[in-house]
Amino acid sequence: MRTTIFGLIAGLTMLLSATPISAHHAFSAEFDADRPMQLHGTVTKTEWINPHSWIHIDVQDDAGNVESWAIECGAPNALIRRGLNKNSIPAGTELVVDGYGAKDGSNTANARDITLPDGSQFYVGSSGTGAPGQP
Repeated sequence: MRTTIFGLIAGLTMLLSATPISAHHAFSAEFDADRPMQLHGTVTKTEWINPHSWIHIDVQDDAGNVESWAIECGAPNALIRRGLNKNSIPAGTELVVDGYGAKDGSNTANARDITLPDGSQFYVGSSGTGAPGQP
């Protein structure tokens, strides 16, 4: 009986003293809300991995130079709930990304929305990170 009571008290103590752990970093840790951008590019690779999915695109600038960009998106499960799957955006797809650039100026962005060639638009951002315009 003592062991049971001790176990219950220990379990309750651990439960009540646990601090919530954030599932992922805040938007503001890496990305700049004052640096909105729209990128038009061609998908080279997609990565459906936790905690964030990634879309890699090649973007051509006005001078004709091609830059590779890594676009951070929400978790795969969130994207599936929004109507996408790992085959929705194959390599070679032209798309438009609306999002925010990295604070360090690298070719990394956090996507808010993507628009596919057929005009369909998807919110692909991570929720709960403090990014601007989260639904």
